Amino acid sequence: MRPRRRRGGAGLARGTAPLSAAVAASAAAAGREAEGGRRRRKMAAAAAALRAWFWNERFWLPHNVTWADLAGEPGPPGSGLQYPRAGHVLSAFPLALGIFAVRLLFERFIAKPCAINLGIQDSGPHRAQPNAILEKVFTSITKSPDGKRLEGLSKQLDWDVRKIQRWFRHRRNQDKPTTLTKFCESMWRFTYYLSIFFYGIRFLWTAPWFWDTRQCWYNYPFQPLTSRLYYYYILELAFYWSLMFSQFTDIKRKDFLIMFVHHLATIGLITFSYMNNMVRVGTLVLCLHDASDFLLEAAKLANYAKYQRLCDAFFMLFGVVFIVTRLGIYPFWILNTTLFESWELIGPYPSWWLFNGLLVTLQILHIIWSSLIIRTAYKALVRGKVSKDDRSDVESSSEEEDVTSNSRKGVFSTSSNGSNRINGHVASGQWTEE
Repeated sequence: MRPRRRRGGAGLARGTAPLSAAVAASAAAAGREAEGGRRRRKMAAAAAALRAWFWNERFWLPHNVTWADLAGEPGPPGSGLQYPRAGHVLSAFPLALGIFAVRLLFERFIAKPCAINLGIQDSGPHRAQPNAILEKVFTSITKSPDGKRLEGLSKQLDWDVRKIQRWFRHRRNQDKPTTLTKFCESMWRFTYYLSIFFYGIRFLWTAPWFWDTRQCWYNYPFQPLTSRLYYYYILELAFYWSLMFSQFTDIKRKDFLIMFVHHLATIGLITFSYMNNMVRVGTLVLCLHDASDFLLEAAKLANYAKYQRLCDAFFMLFGVVFIVTRLGIYPFWILNTTLFESWELIGPYPSWWLFNGLLVTLQILHIIWSSLIIRTAYKALVRGKVSKDDRSDVESSSEEEDVTSNSRKGVFSTSSNGSNRINGHVASGQWTEE
């Protein structure tokens, strides 16, 4: 009987072991689930706190105004009127992708045939002579060798130093986009800027705040959003988002960082002014900046097509309009109403300071680019010859090649990377290989 009891006790022990393991595993799973639940609750609480901090009414809105006040409809039921809402700006992202797709189709089926009809060939700068040694130095060591390395390469290849310098310039230039590519890019921007500028002028011509900027602040922020104003704003925002993305694939300039900051400031201004319903003054800023862009793109198109006199005329007109609008109208009309008239009518509050800070940042960029235009004009008048531009996307092959004959001299040289500003190439004398 005793052996049987021992076998029974052993069987009971063997039976309880899996049960204990299952209970322990279940307890561990429950502990992990509870821990996961606590983490999720903490993350949700943190997200809610961040959301509450970001959308703080005391930051975004004037005193005694809440988001609830702007949630209703300003007009009678069924009128379709509403106030701007933060969620509206999300529609700019799919629209930006649509704009980029339209751009690709436009450049391929409209701009490219136009360029070919004007005799623009799909050929880039002069290609460097094949040389395995120099190619290895270019790809693995440096694209701009110093004097010591040039002397070494000269002895190794039995080449003149200037010939090696010219080879490296040609090698750097051959990676640049062709004239056909640049023509298509400029034609797309010219078409957009011209269209959006005339749409903005047509819309603002009947807007009361176009003639009296104090109308931007009367009864603020309880100003209804019309459908035309909404489409104008969201389309501009989507276009600048498309520029932000395409900047990494478009023609690269040496002022890439400045343009990146400019795009960020522009997108920030459009988004910010929409969410707190500063759209009236925002439309004035947008239209003012679009006034000169299509002229610059027109000058570039004329340059690529080798209509030098037309190019110079467009650029001179662009320079005048740019300086008048950015150094005259913008500070004395736009900044005057955002800084002084708004202070008088609604008073300052936290987001008011941020909004005006962005506008002042934009004005600093205007001063930088205007100084480049003025310096270009001065050099053209004083020197009467082509001068190399430090921001050009294509380098001259030698110092002697920078000077052209009088019969080929123009007046100005420039290029743009879209978005309301000069980007790329500003040189006196003529549009050199831009």
